[in-house]
Amino acid sequence: MALTSNHEGKVALITGAARGQGRSHAVRLAEEGADIIAVDLCAQIGSVAYPMATPDDLAQTAKEVEALDRRIVTRQADVRDMAALQAAVDEGIAELGAVDIVLANAGIAPQLTSDPDPDHEQAFRDVVEVNLFGVRNTVHAAVPSMIDKGQGGAIVLTSSTQGLTGRGGDGSGGMDGYAAAKHGVVGLMRTYANWLAEHKIRVNTVHPTGVQTPMIENDEMTAYMEANPGISAALENLMPVESVEAVDISNAIAWLVSDHARFVTGVTLPVDAGFTVK
Repeated sequence: MALTSNHEGKVALITGAARGQGRSHAVRLAEEGADIIAVDLCAQIGSVAYPMATPDDLAQTAKEVEALDRRIVTRQADVRDMAALQAAVDEGIAELGAVDIVLANAGIAPQLTSDPDPDHEQAFRDVVEVNLFGVRNTVHAAVPSMIDKGQGGAIVLTSSTQGLTGRGGDGSGGMDGYAAAKHGVVGLMRTYANWLAEHKIRVNTVHPTGVQTPMIENDEMTAYMEANPGISAALENLMPVESVEAVDISNAIAWLVSDHARFVTGVTLPVDAGFTVK
């Protein structure tokens, strides 16, 4: 049977789509013909030291997708708020059709801060609520339309190398919350892979190392790493690269959601320059 990676006529829901990996994923799938439901908070969360995405960022994602002659629906919604997220997804489905692909990508990393007295408890709560509850909410908001469509589909949950290791931990509320949430995403993936297999919906996780996005390329991250050389050393990759590009993750995801991976489900796929085996 001839297989194709083309996603012509498919609809992809992507959270955290305003910039970084989310925008990269949207553009990569649009290049292969997919229409996009792009969701992002586009606002700041108090425990996050670096600047988060803005409405202008989300508008730029729309511009880049539309330049590829694909349709896109953008909505500002908090993945922690199931009602708001469901409304955003429903509006996207009403305009573009039922979802075929889900990329639960929205995430924060509040642990990396030069603040001498951060609120560790709040950072822990925020990162778990966004990076774990938000992933759960995203799947549950989209899956009913996938099941009703009856044509299968693919879901990729964005975890991290910190979802497979604990290297670089410092006991701070954000850092341990980040690792816990990203490990939890793996548990969700395995549960959902079992739940949705009968509907021919595949579920996998992707585990990036550091990616060249505003989440790690910011003044707070630089200051934190300079102040914590031991953690910086622990986060080095096996291959001689400091970080990878967002498109490297997008390329892996484009394969995971394609017919080329039609029997791949329940796997943890590192795109990590050897980080997890070092």
